[in-house]
Amino acid sequence: MAAGALPPTPIPLAGLAEIADAVGSFFSSFAHVRLVPLLIGLVCFVLYLTIRSRAYFHTLRAAYPTERFRWSRIWGAYIAAYGFNNVIPARGGDVIKVFLVKTSVPRSTYPAITASMFVEAVFDLSIAIPILIFAFTQGVFPKPPDFADLGAFDLSFVFANPHVTLFVLTVVAIALLVAFALLSERARRFWARVRQGLVILTDRRRFFREVWLVLFAGYLVRLAAFWALLEAFHVGGSVRNVLLVHGINAVASLMPFTPGGAGVQQAFMVKVFAASATGATVAAYSVGQQIVIAVACLAVGFVALVKIFGFRSFKEVIAAGKEHRSAETSAEAGPGPAA
Repeated sequence: MAAGALPPTPIPLAGLAEIADAVGSFFSSFAHVRLVPLLIGLVCFVLYLTIRSRAYFHTLRAAYPTERFRWSRIWGAYIAAYGFNNVIPARGGDVIKVFLVKTSVPRSTYPAITASMFVEAVFDLSIAIPILIFAFTQGVFPKPPDFADLGAFDLSFVFANPHVTLFVLTVVAIALLVAFALLSERARRFWARVRQGLVILTDRRRFFREVWLVLFAGYLVRLAAFWALLEAFHVGGSVRNVLLVHGINAVASLMPFTPGGAGVQQAFMVKVFAASATGATVAAYSVGQQIVIAVACLAVGFVALVKIFGFRSFKEVIAAGKEHRSAETSAEAGPGPAA
């Protein structure tokens, strides 16, 4: 290395050993997990996803009011995508969701379907902000400057290397601007389709009635699921604990580098519940609740793929999605010039 040169910044792997230890704690203590609360929690979580899929169905009906499509297919796509996201990093399940929904809604487009998925983010943000304010006032929730010291390798990398993170975001922004300049006509058509997917946001009363209130009902069911799982793993269900878990999930959802934000969730839960339960109990819960939710959602999602869409594996649906998107791209480009 040349004199005066800075050594390369290593990619932090802190937290991987802790995750492995937590997985071991979960399996070693599985016999002590309370089965009834566990099953109640899993049923509530699937019900929560079902309610959210209904709100998403309303979003799609607003975007395509003249088309006829079934809620069962939207539900199947929603459940399958969530189950896949819990085992594959970088939200790979969203690709499955876009394809399955696109083929379920006649004359729909990929930009509109993709945009429609962000309508839920308006509700999620309206809930996450007050929940995070509550969490930060409880004295046990880490403050953002301390995120890099929690031991989660994805959080450590982002907060320990802010210059790298800013550089990557800047490069992405510049690339998008260049693409927009080069493809201005296609970009206009693209944004018109994006607006179609977000059309329900232009009718505030309908959005509040058919999306926000439905998602809020699902949110209450999700809190019930967290309460039951806290009881199942002997951490203890309470309003405070449930809201803290929700705050942890809100932060973990911003880190797509691991399936379901596993490393972030585990690091936060060990820190947040250190005073209310033993380290082994918290470690078992921190990954245990994620494992059982992932397995349950993956199983239900796979059944939905087979029974509703006729696919026999997640690999098969990904291949079909790539083929379908390639065919659409070729069709939009039109025939080439005559020889």
